[in-house]
Amino acid sequence: MGIMIAQFALSLSLLIVLHEMGHFFPAKWFKTRVEKFYLFFDPWFSIFKKKFGDTEYGIGWLPLGGYVKISGMVDESMDTEALKEPPKPWEFRSKPAWQRLIIMLGGVTVNFILGFLIFGLMLWQYGSEYLPTSELKYGLQVDSIAQEMGLQNGDKILSIGDVKFERYNPGVIRSEIAINNATTMEIERGGAQQTLQIDPRFTKVLTSYEYKDAYLVAPRMPVKIGKIVKGSNAEDAGLKVDDQITKINGVETAFFDQFYSEIREHKGEDIELTVLREGNEVEVEAEVSDEGTLGFQNYGMDHFFSFATEKYSLGKALPMGVVQGWDFIMTQVKAFGQMFRGKIKASDSLGGFATISKLFPEEWNWQIFWRNTAILSLILGFMNLLPIPALDGGHVMFLLIEMVTGRKPSDKVLEYATIIGFILVMGLVLFANGLDVWRWLKG
Repeated sequence: MGIMIAQFALSLSLLIVLHEMGHFFPAKWFKTRVEKFYLFFDPWFSIFKKKFGDTEYGIGWLPLGGYVKISGMVDESMDTEALKEPPKPWEFRSKPAWQRLIIMLGGVTVNFILGFLIFGLMLWQYGSEYLPTSELKYGLQVDSIAQEMGLQNGDKILSIGDVKFERYNPGVIRSEIAINNATTMEIERGGAQQTLQIDPRFTKVLTSYEYKDAYLVAPRMPVKIGKIVKGSNAEDAGLKVDDQITKINGVETAFFDQFYSEIREHKGEDIELTVLREGNEVEVEAEVSDEGTLGFQNYGMDHFFSFATEKYSLGKALPMGVVQGWDFIMTQVKAFGQMFRGKIKASDSLGGFATISKLFPEEWNWQIFWRNTAILSLILGFMNLLPIPALDGGHVMFLLIEMVTGRKPSDKVLEYATIIGFILVMGLVLFANGLDVWRWLKG
């Protein structure tokens, strides 16, 4: 848990600092005074602070974001004393609208560029490893939700809506149904192709918090022992690595979904296993634990299937990173649209810091760390661009109105709008983190 939180904290801190730099440097370029540059908020006191020139740099104690305080700007600090005096040349309010617009867009611009850049560099460094669906010779293992949709164990998915299913990725199934409203699925069952009609209700099912961890489909694999747990019933029964279990009490369990289902019917019982060992069938007696297990690990996907890796040169990886990042942003936009139309429940899709931290693994993994950082950077950029006062998008909205009409909103209008926007944003933050607490209490 500590490693998970550390990865999240490092990622969040990095994104906050870079976002605020996106405001800081344009402000400096246009000779606008920056009074404070803070990682995290510092109401009443700060953990660390040091002043260099006109700017105080510091670390606050409240990890809800960060900020730069720019002279002469109405922001969430609500420090409006300077606004009672005539504008000074170094103040934000005295700068031309186009300069103020660049300063306000600087943070989200950094977020988008960073997200695209990380995606691109990861493609260059790691390539894109995938499992071709042509490798899934045993078809798919499906969970209860997928079964409700009409899929069966052993099916092969050919396409979802208009999207070909050529690379194994259950996330494509979720996004095409929940975000892009796919209503059909082409499958192969028993060597024959057929079309499944997808009930529209699965849009809400697949985006609900209750089913967020549902795997939907997984590659169907034989039951072949990859590791014996020391001191387990499997070891006592004399099972060995590379044994392939084909039957339990004469019932066929050639695939793991069959084995998993059948063995749970014999909790705490003695059973007879038919095992394929070095080309010969042998019978093995074993005792099932009260939890319905024997105590072995099955071989993973890489034992049964050949993965492919698509390599990218730097020149190809960077544009592809933009494509991947843009696709992700468009998915978020479509998800918002589905929420406004009532097809996705906001309470199921929202989550606070606890939910976000769970994106990171319990062991330090730089590849996952950078991928999650890229995703969070794009989300941060997208959310900050929403036209809500107190967010960058709210300031941009007022600046665009000013540039179109030629009239600048009064400081009082900006002040009240910022107060309302700040209350809305903090309410959303409290609601999202409250959902985490409620889910934790609910268990």
